[in-house]
Amino acid sequence: MSDTAPSPQPPADERVQHVSVFKRLLSRPECGAVAGAFLVMVFFLIAAGDTGMFTGTGIINFLEVAAMLGIIAVAAALLMIGGEFDLSIGSMIGFVGMLIAIPAIEYGWPLWSALLFGFVCALLVGLLNGWLVVRTGLPSFIVTLGFLFILRGLAIGLPRLFTDRTQVGGVHQAMQNDWLAPLFSGEVGTGLFQWLADIGVIATNFAGNPTVSGIPVSIVWWFGLTAVATWVLLGTRFGNWIFACGGDPNAARNVGVPVKRVKIALFAFTALCAAIYAALQVMDTGSADSMRGMLKELQAIIAVVIGGALLTGGYGSAIGATFGALIFGTVQMGIFYTGVNTDWFQVFLGAMLLVAVLFNNYVRKKALEAK
Repeated sequence: MSDTAPSPQPPADERVQHVSVFKRLLSRPECGAVAGAFLVMVFFLIAAGDTGMFTGTGIINFLEVAAMLGIIAVAAALLMIGGEFDLSIGSMIGFVGMLIAIPAIEYGWPLWSALLFGFVCALLVGLLNGWLVVRTGLPSFIVTLGFLFILRGLAIGLPRLFTDRTQVGGVHQAMQNDWLAPLFSGEVGTGLFQWLADIGVIATNFAGNPTVSGIPVSIVWWFGLTAVATWVLLGTRFGNWIFACGGDPNAARNVGVPVKRVKIALFAFTALCAAIYAALQVMDTGSADSMRGMLKELQAIIAVVIGGALLTGGYGSAIGATFGALIFGTVQMGIFYTGVNTDWFQVFLGAMLLVAVLFNNYVRKKALEAK
């Protein structure tokens, strides 16, 4: 058996550039939001660790706050990645809440039919928003700003017309034995939490019941929508279309991407997520109020920007928006637990927005250097 010389190794391709792990992490949109959420958690562990904020009940409290914002922030993230804005999200919440409560309470509709009515109306408004944007070529900022006032006016005018007041209560009574109500109310996993309490894993109260009886359904909606949106963005052709529409719509159109249909679909999805928020809120409080959802559109945009999305479109992630909402919920409840005047929360939001924009600009430059 003759010895053979080892085959020579092919020379390294000069066109292939080595990118460090650090730069690859920086290129991820959610990088800043994950780091920010970690820092916020550490800060409040130190500042409010002995106040009950990080007990089971405290964790559920700030996750619930984050979940409600996260539901609309995930939808806003997809829309912003697609290069558009929707400033009517907050008004949609108040409007749909009234569309659910007025038929169910004032006219005796079954609650499931009132819920479906609210969702269908939200979907139609979302489709109209998207159609007007792509048909007229007007900036989505202007079109949805108009619907911000239209929907808020309807949320005030409709209850005054039908009930002569701006609040409609009694939804808890309408929820009794309704087959669709559990989808937007109550808790998930109550049996599991009771079992964990029985074996001593989680704490119990004086009556022997677990201090945390289950996971609120709003948190389940939040996680579910985040997972679906992330799969769509990263694992489907439609997700590639969303990035293409936000990055360069003309180039996307030239390679066959149905830009108009994608954008209309994103507006419809945003409206549906606002309707989910409204349904959860109406079920939780047992009432609808004309002023519900005020400024939520701006909070959603802040969460998305903190989550790494660019205002110019074409870059971002649903996971980043989720961590942006988590930061929001943690700080809001952290300020409550530490006893700080809640007026300072607005200062925090403004500061976080500026820091996020500066950091996102830095990340974008680093990402371009890595290419």
